Amino acid sequence: MITVHYFARLRELTGKSEEVIEQDSLTVRELLNWAEVTYPGFGKDTIQVAVNEEYALKGDVIKSGDVCAFIPPVSGG
Repeated sequence: MITVHYFARLRELTGKSEEVIEQDSLTVRELLNWAEVTYPGFGKDTIQVAVNEEYALKGDVIKSGDVCAFIPPVSGG
């Protein structure tokens, strides 16, 4: 099982702050694809992913027990 956390607009889009995905392992790319299919308009091409509190690359493998965070782009002024 992989725990994922949603922040900012992603929390509003999904209607939750976190959930558990029933997967033993998948890549960051696969996780982003899953999120886009599950939550249309997710914006997988602009989202950063942290795995166990470290930014991850799209080819990195996420294993059961890992905690992921979807981090949307930040705007400022």
